[in-house]
Amino acid sequence: MTDLSHYRNIGIFAHVDAGKTTTTERILKLTGKIHKIGEVHDGAATTDFMEQEQERGITIQSAATTCFWKDHRFNIIDTPGHVDFTIEVYRSLKVLDGGIGVFCGSGGVEPQSETNWRYANDSEVSRVIYINKLDRIGADFYRVVKQVEEVLGAVPLVMTLPIGTEDQFSGVVDLLTRKAWIWDDSGDPMNYEIKDIPAGMEADVEKWREKLIDQVADQYDDVMEKYLEGEEPDIDTIKRCVRKGTINLDFFPTYCGSSFKNKGVQLVLDAVIDYLPSPTEVKPQPEVDLEGNATGSFAVVDADKPLRALAFKIMDDRFGALTFLRIYSGKLEKGTSVLNTFTGKTERIGRIVEMHADARNELDSAQAGDIVAVLGMKNVQTGHTLCDPKFPATLEPMVFPDPVISLAISPKDKAASEKMGIALGKMIQEDPSFHVETDEDSGETILKGMGELHLDIKVDILKRTHGVDVIVGKPQVAYRETITKSVEDEYTHKKQSGGSGQYGKINYIIEPGEPGSGFVFESAVTGGNVPREYWPAVEKGFKSMLDKGVLAGFPCLDFKVILTDGAFHAVDSSAIAFEIAAKAAFRQSIPKAGPQLIEPIMKVDTFTPADHVGDVIGDLNRRRGMIKSQDAGVTGVRIKSDVPLSEMFGYIGDLRTMTSGRGQFSMEFSHYLPCPKNVAEEVIKEVNERNKKK
Repeated sequence: MTDLSHYRNIGIFAHVDAGKTTTTERILKLTGKIHKIGEVHDGAATTDFMEQEQERGITIQSAATTCFWKDHRFNIIDTPGHVDFTIEVYRSLKVLDGGIGVFCGSGGVEPQSETNWRYANDSEVSRVIYINKLDRIGADFYRVVKQVEEVLGAVPLVMTLPIGTEDQFSGVVDLLTRKAWIWDDSGDPMNYEIKDIPAGMEADVEKWREKLIDQVADQYDDVMEKYLEGEEPDIDTIKRCVRKGTINLDFFPTYCGSSFKNKGVQLVLDAVIDYLPSPTEVKPQPEVDLEGNATGSFAVVDADKPLRALAFKIMDDRFGALTFLRIYSGKLEKGTSVLNTFTGKTERIGRIVEMHADARNELDSAQAGDIVAVLGMKNVQTGHTLCDPKFPATLEPMVFPDPVISLAISPKDKAASEKMGIALGKMIQEDPSFHVETDEDSGETILKGMGELHLDIKVDILKRTHGVDVIVGKPQVAYRETITKSVEDEYTHKKQSGGSGQYGKINYIIEPGEPGSGFVFESAVTGGNVPREYWPAVEKGFKSMLDKGVLAGFPCLDFKVILTDGAFHAVDSSAIAFEIAAKAAFRQSIPKAGPQLIEPIMKVDTFTPADHVGDVIGDLNRRRGMIKSQDAGVTGVRIKSDVPLSEMFGYIGDLRTMTSGRGQFSMEFSHYLPCPKNVAEEVIKEVNERNKKK
């Protein structure tokens, strides 16, 4: 039986280029997991093992690895920073107990850091903050601490102060022990000395140390009382207070360093042990019924309780599909059968492996608190719960955003066609934010995803990993349709052809709904003119028509149908008759209700050097963007805006041209808004022409 208090399930998350993967490499080196450090910019980082990751120098899929530090076991997940892959961050945070938020010392709190921080808040994950790259030009530890407060609305608890800045950065002062950790320039993380505080820093150290104790003393009443009476708590008591506050999300212990120069990482590892929770110290996972409603039961982290495990990631590799599981309670043993509550089928556990990026160690069993991968699962998908067949239960599932961009692809030849179907099936299992549809009219395969880069990489994976050559069409925007005015109407469905006929009459009002409300149906029928048992059929009829709008065949959103009256026939009426009546009513009334095309609006966060702000804003305005705010920082200006997705294709190229390669941006879906008339006409015309060709 393993001591779970020595387990830490942690994730490392940050904005693109803040140094997550480099930090992970340093952790693996320090914990003896690897002996040669691989660099991201050389394409040799351990956790970036996909070809696409090595080429682009970014992390695409979260990688899991296990290592040991001071008798504690760390299960670490290195997550991507790019906005198109936030799904990976979200699902990793869902199964972790703690995290390290990495921020760039010069870039500060960047757009993606905010999104990841929000996800971590939603998942109630305790975090320590690590301000990295303090050796960079323009790095300023204190500015980033201030940004954490202002931009993220979080409370940083400063635990170390940097010694020197930019190229003079040589180490850190630990505020608790009042000792300086100073590294030499050999680049070996083990070559450091612990000395007294450098001259001239004493006043700063005392000021920040006092602030630290002020922030944490109120975690325990007895500590607070003694402190108010002038008695300073000892180091162990301070650590106890920091631990409690960190687990309660009252504040976030904040460290600094330079992973690339191997300075400061040890203190972060110590902080993971000292302040982040073990699996038994986090809130237990709530269990839900098959409809998704809370049952009031919880999966308590205990190896002796019935098995509860959540599949949070599927990865395909040369040995078959790997299913990553976080085990919340019970034991998982090789050769046993488990129940998948989503499919209602049992699956046999073949091989259990502990992952180190793409290498693995075989295990005979795993238990509550572990993160492992299982080979040979047939029908398990992301978010499914595996449990003990004798004690079934479902864990709270994951919710994934809808794709906002689509791309048509077709195989180059017949041989590629068969391979493509199998490859896409595997890719859908791996990534729940990636959808594939077949256009029934044209026979084209439509890929749907979270952004241009997302789909670009999917096509790349098809070519390289699966050897499928495809012809790629133009990216398409996920437009929607809605209505602008209220219509009161009626429809009678009557069919007589010998024998029993069909009859259903409905009177109804169709009216615009609130943005984001989707489709709402209600019945205001009184007196039994439309019997209650037919109401669901009317709703089903309208619902079945939502996928094909009347303007250009896009799905319909945000309207309400109220069934007001109708009539039925004692013999000829049936649920089918009322369903058919509702379908015809939709076709009859929606064109009268002022149908309108609405387009996805993206929340765009652009970073630009100060001397290019005018060009960037001018360009966003040309793209029909609404500028929301501008924040000037030391290294440049962040511009927040809302821009229609249709205007954002190819934006990264234009932005780099305007800013001499120094601009960056990230975007995520925000909401739908009506299209301007000229844009709507153009889209409808294009769709009609496409349909004619078919």
